[in-house]
Amino acid sequence: MSGSIRVLMVGAGGVGDAAARIAAERDFYEAWVVADYDLARAEATVASVRERAGERADRFVAARVDASDEAAVTALAREHGATHVLNAVDPRFVMPIFRGALAAGADYLDMAMSLSTPHPDEPYAKVGRKLGDEQLAAAGEWEAAGRLALLGIGVEPGLSDVFARYAADHLFSSIDELGTRDGANLVVRDEDGNEVFAPGFSMWTIIEECLNPPVVWERARAEADGAYDVEKGFFTLPPFSEPEVFDFPEGIGPVECVQVEHEEVLLMPRWVDAQRVTFKYGLGEQMISMLKTLHELGLDSTEKVSVKGVEVSPRDVVAACLPDPATIGPRMEGKTCAGLFVTGTGKDGAPRATYLYHVVDNADSMRDYDSQCVVWQTALNPVVALELLANGTWSGAGVLGPEAFDAKPFLDLLAAPKPEGYGAPWGMEDR
Repeated sequence: MSGSIRVLMVGAGGVGDAAARIAAERDFYEAWVVADYDLARAEATVASVRERAGERADRFVAARVDASDEAAVTALAREHGATHVLNAVDPRFVMPIFRGALAAGADYLDMAMSLSTPHPDEPYAKVGRKLGDEQLAAAGEWEAAGRLALLGIGVEPGLSDVFARYAADHLFSSIDELGTRDGANLVVRDEDGNEVFAPGFSMWTIIEECLNPPVVWERARAEADGAYDVEKGFFTLPPFSEPEVFDFPEGIGPVECVQVEHEEVLLMPRWVDAQRVTFKYGLGEQMISMLKTLHELGLDSTEKVSVKGVEVSPRDVVAACLPDPATIGPRMEGKTCAGLFVTGTGKDGAPRATYLYHVVDNADSMRDYDSQCVVWQTALNPVVALELLANGTWSGAGVLGPEAFDAKPFLDLLAAPKPEGYGAPWGMEDR
């Protein structure tokens, strides 16, 4: 299937590199531009991908771009005739890439939404500027232009949002809670085999997510004044609230999960009916204590401080001192699980509780893609979405979440064996 879409992917870090490797096996696009602030990094991704792509290798090219420069994103998209801009950098750069894509007349996809700002007076009770608010506010512009901005189509957010749509359409007649629950049993070892601290994802993003007030949505709040307003349903809690032990499938087992600020909670209530929406992540005791310490020391701050005459952001320093998540795959072992625990009433009228999930074993993603499992699992979903957009199965205009689209074609394509599908089956457990 030869498609006519042309993809500009901004970011050649772990997720961008994995997305290109996954895309190399597909033929729904005619060009895939890998752009990064560090041209050498983009060129390294293209070189590795060209080996995988064989006779279709010339579809991949490298370019340099400053993701913070909206005009530069627009110019590069126009230069390469991009029909779709895939944002694969951290959420600091969402808005310039989002706006740059619109100015270029391209559709847009991301895996994390525009950043939040806590409420100035009551951060652990009320929302301030929420994740994605800046993007959702531009929905009219995107609709008027006839262009689509598909927000949060990584794994989390992304696949769990697709699961929410699937559960509502095929499994449940009414939903009490859409509860995203993620966990893993991953271990990273040093050269001597000792276990070391090395997050599988951007530490900058982990700090942002885990130390911001987590957001919860409840329908009762949205309906409190008699007139339904989805925005009134959102409220916040202190970080690490409501710990629970969740039993993850495929040998991962029980992991303590806590409330974390995450995009699913901001997306699901807009397209799927439920009484409550939550996100809990299995951080583990070591990560929680480390995050608390970073916060107490002020090392989570993004405000620059002067160190011997040099202006630096403490959070940037912390991130720079840890191993690059893209490089730790060979020393990582274990599995990661992303999923959605749905409770409510089944289609048969009986109570139902179902966990829909996707597990990736690091040994498998390293063997097949030379990519560690956390970034590979994230990168997989936007490529699937791009294929559905390319063949017309998914279509739309405006600023939409994954819940706005039919889930079944996505899940079918994800799970179908190669080469028809992506050979990445998902699971479902009634509990």
